Amino acid sequence: MLDRRQLLSAGAAATALAMAPGARAAVGEPARLTTLLDAFFQEGLERQPENATELGLDKGRNASLKAKLEDVSAAGMVAERAANLSQIRRLKAIDRTKLSGMDAVNYDTVLYVAESTQPLLDLDLGGRDGFSPSCYVLSPITGAYQRMPNFLDEKHSVATAADAEAYLARLDGFAAALDANTDRFRHDAGKGVVPPDFLLDITVGQLAALRTTGEGSDLVKSLDRRARAKGLGEAYGKRAAQVYDAKVGPALDRQIAALKQARPGAVHDAGIWRFKDGPAFYAANLKYTTTTKMTPEEVHKLGLDQAQEYGARLDVLLKKQGLTQGTVGERIKQLYKDPSYYFQNTDPGRAQLLAYLQDRLTQVKARLPTMFHRLPTQAIEARRVPPAIQDGSPLAYSESAPLDRSRPGCIYFNLKDTGEWPKWNLPSTLYHEGLPGHQLQGGLAQESQGIPILRKNMYFSGYGEGWALYAEQLAQELGMYEDDPLGEIGWRKAQIFRAGRCVVDTGMHTMRWSRERAIEYLMGLDGDAEGSTTREVQRYCAIPAQACSYKIGHTFWNTQRERAKAALGPKFDLKAFHDAGLLSGAMPLDVLASAIGGYIASAKA
Repeated sequence: MLDRRQLLSAGAAATALAMAPGARAAVGEPARLTTLLDAFFQEGLERQPENATELGLDKGRNASLKAKLEDVSAAGMVAERAANLSQIRRLKAIDRTKLSGMDAVNYDTVLYVAESTQPLLDLDLGGRDGFSPSCYVLSPITGAYQRMPNFLDEKHSVATAADAEAYLARLDGFAAALDANTDRFRHDAGKGVVPPDFLLDITVGQLAALRTTGEGSDLVKSLDRRARAKGLGEAYGKRAAQVYDAKVGPALDRQIAALKQARPGAVHDAGIWRFKDGPAFYAANLKYTTTTKMTPEEVHKLGLDQAQEYGARLDVLLKKQGLTQGTVGERIKQLYKDPSYYFQNTDPGRAQLLAYLQDRLTQVKARLPTMFHRLPTQAIEARRVPPAIQDGSPLAYSESAPLDRSRPGCIYFNLKDTGEWPKWNLPSTLYHEGLPGHQLQGGLAQESQGIPILRKNMYFSGYGEGWALYAEQLAQELGMYEDDPLGEIGWRKAQIFRAGRCVVDTGMHTMRWSRERAIEYLMGLDGDAEGSTTREVQRYCAIPAQACSYKIGHTFWNTQRERAKAALGPKFDLKAFHDAGLLSGAMPLDVLASAIGGYIASAKA
C-alpha cells in the first residue's frame, strides 16, 4: 500500500464543475496559484521520478525521469526539507483573501500538506512507505528493498531499447538507494531509533530472499524476459545480471549486515513511546494521517466505543446463523473452521480466488449508477501480492492506474495462506480496495476536469481510508449482501476490526501495550487468524498512527451525510452528496466539511 493534507471558508457542491473546461480563465491571484501548483507538481516529479512512471508521465518532456530514482540519501532528505519550506513560503506569498471556490480548496489543501509534513521532516528520522511517514527507514513494509522490485517489474515498461537502458540505470540506482537506506538506518540507530526485534527479523528474512545471484534474481529476469519479448535480444539480461552481481547484491549484503549488527541491541517493545522523539512523531503523524486534532486518548475511546457498538450488531447476525455460544470473537472463529468456505491453498486455488473477486467487481459495478452520477474509466484487476514481499505485506491494498490508463488499477490480496481468506471475508475487502472504494474515489479524482494535476493524485489517509470504509457500507446499501448473510457478517467484522485498530495503535504507541497484547485484543474482538492478525499488528508498529485514520475518516463521512440529510430533508440527493465529496479530489477532513456545506447551501437555494 500508498500518501501517502483547514482551513476553508467557502465551497459549493458544484465547485469542481465550475472549474471545468469552458469556464472563464483565471486571472490575478487565482492564475498565480494555478501556475504555482503546476510548478509544484513538476518539481515533485523531478524529486521523485518513480511518480512519473506510476502516473504514465515518464515520456515527452519527462522522458529522462524514466532512468532515475528518488534521492533518499542524506543530501536528498535535506533537499526534500528545503523544497517543502520553499513551497510553504511561495504559497503564503499569494493573497488568500482573493481566492474563492475551488481555488480556495486547492490552496488550503496544498498548504495543509506542506505544513503538516514539516514537523515530521524536522524530526529527522525514519522514512516513508506508500501510506504515510514511518519512524523506521527499514521495516517489513518500508525501504527501497521492499518497494523497488515490484515497481521495476510491474510499473517500469520495457518496449524499446531506451526503456531497457533506463531499467539498467534504475537497477544501478536501486543499489545506491539500498546504501542510502542503510546509512539512514545507522543514523537513526545512533539516535536510539531501532525497530523492535520482531520487525528486524522479518526485514532480514525478506532481504535474504531478495539476495541471490544475478542470474537467479527476479529483477534481472524481469528485464531479460521483456527485452526478449520486444526483440531486443539477450544482452540486456546479461548486463542486468552484471549490475546485480557487482552492485545490488553487495548493497543488500551491507544492509543485511547493518541490521544483524543492530539486532542484539533490539528490544521487544512494540511502541515508539520508548524513543526520545517518539511521542512527538506519533502526535505529528496522527495529525498528518487523520487530518484532525484528535488526541491519542480520544482515538482510543472512539475505538472502544465503536467496537462495543459493532459487537452488538454482530451478535444479532451471528445468532441468526445459529451461532449463540461464546463471545463474538469466539463465534466468528468458529466460522473460520468450516472448510467449505475456503479456496485451496495452491496456485490453482489462488487463481480461483482471484477470479471470484473479479466476478464480484463486475457485479457491484453494475449497481453503482444508482448512487453515482459518474464512474471512473480505468480497468481494475485483483492480483496476488508478490510472494517475495508477502511476509511483511498488509492483507490487501490498492494501487491506482496511471493517468494515461496504460495499466489497470490493481487490488492486491496477500495470498500467502488462503486459509486466512474465507469466502465470506473477501467481499468487504474487495469493495474497500476496489469499487466503490479506493479505485472509484481515486479514479474520479484523476479524471476530474476541475482540479489541477497536483491534486488529482493527492492522498489523505483520513479522507481516502474513511471513504473506503464508507464504501463497504455503500455495498451493503446496494444490496450486495442480500443473498449473502455470511458476507454481511464479514463486513460487520471488518468494521469492528477497524475500531480495534484505533485501540491497539494508540495502545502500543502511547500506552505501552505489547505486541502480544495487541494481537490478543484484536483476535478476541473479531476472531481473525493469528497469522493475519500478527502481520496487521506489525504493520501498525512499522507505521505508527496511520491505522487510526480508517475509523476516524469513516465516522466523519457518515457525520457529513447525516448533516446533509438533516439540513435538506427531501431535497437530499445521495448522488449529489457523493459529487460534492468526490469530484473536488482528496482533501483534509475539515475541507471536506466545507465542501459538504457548499452542497447544502446550493441545494437549499
